[in-house]
Amino acid sequence: SRYNSRGVASPGTPLPSSYRNKALLIVAATALYTAFLYHSGGAGQFLGGTVMPDPALASAASAGLKKMAASHRKLQVSTWNVAAINNNPFEYWITFDENPSYDEIMTSIEQFLEDPGDRDVPVSAVFTDAMFDRLEERMKGVGWDDVRSYWESDFKGRKIVSGFMKDKALGSKRLASMPDRITNTINVADEELPVCRPTVINMYDGDLSTLDVWWAAWEKFMFDTKLSISTKDGVVAEEPYKMLQPIKKSKYPDITVEEERVSLPLQTMCGAIFDAILVHMMNTVSDPSVWQSLKRTMVENLNRQKVPHTLDILENVYSPSDIITLQEVSSSLIDQARKRTLGQRFWIVAPGDMDAVRDQNSVIFLNKETFPAGPSAEITALVENSFEDGASVPIARGDILAITATDRDGIPFVVSSFHGDTNGLATKPVLSAIVKAMGSDSSLAAHKLVFGLDANTYEKAKPGKQQDVMEWGEHYVSHGLTSCWGDVPNPSNYTTFNSRTYLQPQLNKACKKSNKRENGDVNPKDFILFGKSDFKVVQTWKDNTGEKTYTENMAFPTLNFPSDHGILATIIEPSAS
Repeated sequence: SRYNSRGVASPGTPLPSSYRNKALLIVAATALYTAFLYHSGGAGQFLGGTVMPDPALASAASAGLKKMAASHRKLQVSTWNVAAINNNPFEYWITFDENPSYDEIMTSIEQFLEDPGDRDVPVSAVFTDAMFDRLEERMKGVGWDDVRSYWESDFKGRKIVSGFMKDKALGSKRLASMPDRITNTINVADEELPVCRPTVINMYDGDLSTLDVWWAAWEKFMFDTKLSISTKDGVVAEEPYKMLQPIKKSKYPDITVEEERVSLPLQTMCGAIFDAILVHMMNTVSDPSVWQSLKRTMVENLNRQKVPHTLDILENVYSPSDIITLQEVSSSLIDQARKRTLGQRFWIVAPGDMDAVRDQNSVIFLNKETFPAGPSAEITALVENSFEDGASVPIARGDILAITATDRDGIPFVVSSFHGDTNGLATKPVLSAIVKAMGSDSSLAAHKLVFGLDANTYEKAKPGKQQDVMEWGEHYVSHGLTSCWGDVPNPSNYTTFNSRTYLQPQLNKACKKSNKRENGDVNPKDFILFGKSDFKVVQTWKDNTGEKTYTENMAFPTLNFPSDHGILATIIEPSAS
């Protein structure tokens, strides 16, 4: 069978042999035509092919395009990086017009950290000596080394803002960010919802109205709560403190040899101080009943209801699409989509080799009316094997999905979805690999490419470190392709607008409210590509509201729009029409 138990095309599934059988029957009749097609801008040429396109498929593709043009049928293609679920609802500035308290609280936190004044109190005024004594007792109880000397001579006297939250050395040593990363949100075996450490910056929904209440919950979580975790060796039940990893000087050179030796208890102490300061700040700038209610609303909409909100938009607004390419898709979204109306309307195709660890995968929806036979084969492995020899391309499992399918007019397509790395450095090599893969196979050379992607391109790229959007445009044009934005993309035609707040561990990346636009990630990142000789654009739009409209200069996600990437959609028709 071409498909596994989940209906996903298996990697390396061969193209149907019927294609080649047809070729044998009519090769003589179509050879001259195919040669003409090849030399006048056909797929084999614009894809830089080293083989002649399969005559039968080339003929079918040409006939299908003519039939499509004659019937005035168009193709709607949509692409969306739906974005992985962010465990911290406060990490990015959002547009929350429904509740003025949001801006008030976030601005107050910004002011607290930028100009604390007399609020820059010693650490021991927040994380008290009594709390440390109890923490020391618990850490000694699990056999860890004593770190009282660090507390007495250093940390207890530090100022909470200038000496701790803004200490660059603490950041480079990862003493607060490492334990946060590991224990912030823990996925538990056979549980739908994760378990969260008692802190401000995750989905924890317990009471944090006082430091005493927080501390009791934090201690219990770290040392007394056994969680069932799936590992390569099976399910293991262990407390969160056992999940912490030593901080190695070989990887983080700023940490001293002695700090490395006691890195487990030292990072645990710093993690507790970090969380205590966050709770103290929130309860200082806002009444606990106000900020905790706000947080619950945000968690519900941005985190827990993210997948249903995403599917609602796809189902209610973008179901007329013939092709939808998605990026950073969780297995939960795939499963839920298949159970909804979307699953009745679309073939929902996931990579045969899904990324189960990051749980971020590129996915393709094919409209069942447009593609009645569904996907023919997955060719992702062929694409990944087509990178230049020796090239180091920054991709992860699940980033690329490439499949073949034939539409109702007999047009053979290669459809691909791709999630680029943060700096966009994989985007050009991946496109070149798709082009090379198609051009090296006579069957694929006659296929028509439709490629939806988060290219992670930049308006003002750092040379050598980020992918410039204009250079990207030159690259796809060099392969005979064009985009929904044309041959030359507009560098200020943005599809993202996100910027970090002060309520996250990397304060060096925080943006002031007044600088969200200037210092945020506001860039032209999303594209739909296709052959310039195959199709032309009828209409293109972008959407950051879920209503087929885009509000410029608005930070997102919002409570109504659950991603930090806008949706991109285009309607194309055969160029011959």
